[in-house]
Amino acid sequence: MAAPARRLSLRRLRNISNTAQSGESCWRHPVDPPNTAFDQAAVVFVPMFRWWNVLPDDERQQWTLDPFVSVGPLRFGTSPGEVSEALSGVTTESRRHTHHRHATGGVHTVVDGEYREFGLKLYYRQERLAGVVVDALCGPQVFADGMALVGRAPSTLEQWMVDRADAREPYAELSYMDAGVPGSDTLGVVIDVQRAGDHLLTRPVFVPAEAMDDLPHFLPGKVWSRC
Repeated sequence: MAAPARRLSLRRLRNISNTAQSGESCWRHPVDPPNTAFDQAAVVFVPMFRWWNVLPDDERQQWTLDPFVSVGPLRFGTSPGEVSEALSGVTTESRRHTHHRHATGGVHTVVDGEYREFGLKLYYRQERLAGVVVDALCGPQVFADGMALVGRAPSTLEQWMVDRADAREPYAELSYMDAGVPGSDTLGVVIDVQRAGDHLLTRPVFVPAEAMDDLPHFLPGKVWSRC
């Protein structure tokens, strides 16, 4: 017997959307709230949620990378409060922080922060900014040496990085993470990827200089994509 028809509330559909985006992508509002009963194949409403819309560059904030120092207005080593102040001039979105409670003393410290609609995920070590992840779909566009790094075809940026490496000392510029994700040792960026429908787009992860000693373990494992 076929499963009985059922309704999913708008709140439930929003939860489905957030889960599908693994907490990294920008929230897309529905075109119209669904009012029709449907069976367990709830994915019939997926096209109504603009999960995979890619914001054009001319609608994004335009930021510049200062390697190992800053990404746009965000400076590595600053506190969560200083980060919020730096972003107050570019987004009205409220910050969302995750806290860690230490086993001794019960002290809570901020370990990460998120501006989902603006397209940023931030990571802290000892409450100092230590990682900036920019969403491929709607995050700020970040330029390094004149090249846009966000929301690009991965092969395009990899070739650009290979060409940069060829003009430098051997083995001093280009490195690879798991799954062949390239990183620049002089720019302090890993060109990770993010799903956009049937395609992958670049989702760069920016780090300070101290991360380069052990980059795969400097930030939590959840930072790196599983695409």
